[in-house]
Amino acid sequence: MSSSNFSTSFELSSLGWNDSLAAELPAGLLPARVARVDRGAAEVLCADGHLQVHYSAHVRRAAAADPVALPCVGDWAALRRLPEGRFELEALLPRRTAFVRGGVGRVSRGGLSGDSQGQVLAANVDVVFVAEPALHSTDTADLGRIERLLALAWESGALPVVLVTKSDLVGDGLDFLMREVASAAPGVDVHAVCSVSGEGVDIVRGHLEGTRTAVVLGASGAGKSTLVNALAGEQVMETQQVRASDGRGRHTTVHRELIPLRDGGLVIDTPGIRRIGLYDMGEGVDMVFSDIEELAERCRFADCGHDSEPGCAVIAAIEDGSLPERRLESWNKLQREAAWMASRSDARLRKELQNKWKIIHKEMRKPGRNRP
Repeated sequence: MSSSNFSTSFELSSLGWNDSLAAELPAGLLPARVARVDRGAAEVLCADGHLQVHYSAHVRRAAAADPVALPCVGDWAALRRLPEGRFELEALLPRRTAFVRGGVGRVSRGGLSGDSQGQVLAANVDVVFVAEPALHSTDTADLGRIERLLALAWESGALPVVLVTKSDLVGDGLDFLMREVASAAPGVDVHAVCSVSGEGVDIVRGHLEGTRTAVVLGASGAGKSTLVNALAGEQVMETQQVRASDGRGRHTTVHRELIPLRDGGLVIDTPGIRRIGLYDMGEGVDMVFSDIEELAERCRFADCGHDSEPGCAVIAAIEDGSLPERRLESWNKLQREAAWMASRSDARLRKELQNKWKIIHKEMRKPGRNRP
């Protein structure tokens, strides 16, 4: 965090503190908001200023049992003042919202993403800015990445907003790109932003009225830190120049950080996300594909698989061009992944899947099964 953002003290209300949070604070402890985390320690903002605190044994045990319980940027924490004058992070207050992705590095035997642990990228956020860079007119947005991030954003409980950053790089192709992105984000505001010139920055700032907190998510080089600097009105995060060959930026931010803005509101900058695994999905995927869900209600059969069934409204929409076939493929993929994640956390569903595959394998082993 830039030294210009350090303060001898913070008004807790400017960080989002309210009566509801105060009612959750354990007696004898002090409130603070987590601005950055390191191994076993966190930087927090509180009435006493900007502090670095270590985790209590209770917090460490809880995190060892469930990584989602680890303190993360945006959390409200309860601090205990130790006799020697230091502070210790004793507990986390209940999260109002949490952006959680599936843990990295785990793949099931069947080849599907099967992460059993989650990672909280940001907590207590009101708005999730999904940043997708506009590149040269020969390129297009990664619509699948946008859809994944939107699914996690809806699931977090926060309001998603898509930002097409670096809008100056795409030239006359911007209108087409905006339509493409909007097609992958039904019901979501989509804005074009050029942080260098300031185009669209005020619109983005409008989502941060009062003490609202936003997190900016996207791939490396999407212009997230440049946007945060534009919102802050000063350079609070390091940035690098884009490559002249393809207009892409380079990975700069290496940690998540909560930045209080001078004109109100807070924003969390994040490193580029390489892998976006789903985690504990409820209605997130359905929200992203609300266009397909609405079409499915008009299918002749309630259990329509949207493949070759007669009277399928989804297939009809693809055939008349009103629904891109890519959308259906993406929806099927995320539905399968969400079901797989649910099976890993739900013993009953996991057992059903195991039994299903046992039956399939048994059928395949029957004599003459594959003979003409």
